[in-house]
Amino acid sequence: MEKWNVKLITIGNARCIRLPSALLEKYDGGESLVLKVTKDGVLLSGTKINQLSWKEAYRAMAVSNEDWSDLDVTVADGLD
Repeated sequence: MEKWNVKLITIGNARCIRLPSALLEKYDGGESLVLKVTKDGVLLSGTKINQLSWKEAYRAMAVSNEDWSDLDVTVADGLD
């Protein structure tokens, strides 16, 4: 687990944190970030969704040599 110590600064009437540029570059923080409050604390993440296209997903699946032999059983289990 990485740990970054950041300082609180005052800008106008707001209390802010200054994030290191290395941290922003690593987690793709462009002009904005998503802030989520969790039970464990605050989570900052980039706004870009790391989602594969169908073509990229197919290529990744083909390379992984995943075993799909039980697919017929799963499809035939009566769930729609």
